Amino acid sequence: MNTLQLVYLTVIFLAASGVVFGLIGLFSPSETQERLKAIAGGSVADPSATGGDWQKRIVKLTRPVARLAVPDEGWEASGLRTRFMNAGLRNPSAPGLFFATKAILTFVIPGLFMLYAGIRTVPLGANAVMFGLLFLAALGYYLPNVILSRKIALRQRELFEAFPDAMDLVIVCVEAGLGLDAAISRAGEEMRLRSPPLADELNLVGLELRAGASRERALRNLSLRTGVEEVGSLVTMLVQADRFGTNIADSLRVHAETLRTRRRQKAEEAAAKIPLKLLFPLIFCIFPSLLLVLLGPSFIRIIKVLMPAMTGQS
Repeated sequence: MNTLQLVYLTVIFLAASGVVFGLIGLFSPSETQERLKAIAGGSVADPSATGGDWQKRIVKLTRPVARLAVPDEGWEASGLRTRFMNAGLRNPSAPGLFFATKAILTFVIPGLFMLYAGIRTVPLGANAVMFGLLFLAALGYYLPNVILSRKIALRQRELFEAFPDAMDLVIVCVEAGLGLDAAISRAGEEMRLRSPPLADELNLVGLELRAGASRERALRNLSLRTGVEEVGSLVTMLVQADRFGTNIADSLRVHAETLRTRRRQKAEEAAAKIPLKLLFPLIFCIFPSLLLVLLGPSFIRIIKVLMPAMTGQS
């Protein structure tokens, strides 16, 4: 082990020790602070209630780092805010943590690569190091975007698959005599076990209606928060039915049948893609193994018989 490797190991040890002791000091309140809180509050604080303090401390700690990745002013009204809503991230600290993660990963991943290359003494040229660092920095910067897009896709898929069932519940409630607002709230309560994200969205619609928002505005906000095309068409249908005074139950039944048909078509489409997706694993993984098992003994026998004949041996 040479001197450079010892220096790298020392730096890693000091950095890890500093991070650990810093986290201990940040998230573990001292005994004096606990006693002061107990005296001020009259009782000992509940340890389970410290989760919010941890989140506040994390946000406060990462706020200066998040400024390195925050885009220009006005991003709150851009599509990024809508993407957070589509992913179900409604916590006010979510954007700060998102940008802080982008900034940290931009520097941490290239730094880990440099430490690994220094410890293992990997021979790299100047151009290779430069392009490698740029690639890893770009990977760390855009990795949170990929994770956010994946989270949005999974949530929208769950909402799409559970929405026809929610529409059936709304139809039953409307035909039983409830108003549309009460039916949506009741469907949100009943959908809690089937799809918690959809139940939360329907409950938010009910809360907006109770707060005094118009039905059209509450439904438009539902379409904006989910980002699902089918939900947008449902909102348009409900708004038109409310304006023209048509039967809401019949409109919901037709739309629920349409959503169920689309869900079945997407399932059939996914099933039709399975043979194509299995083609490459079959060709590159399973088919060579079958050839080796079936034709291997024959090739060995042919080689044992032909090789002596070709070399002139008896």
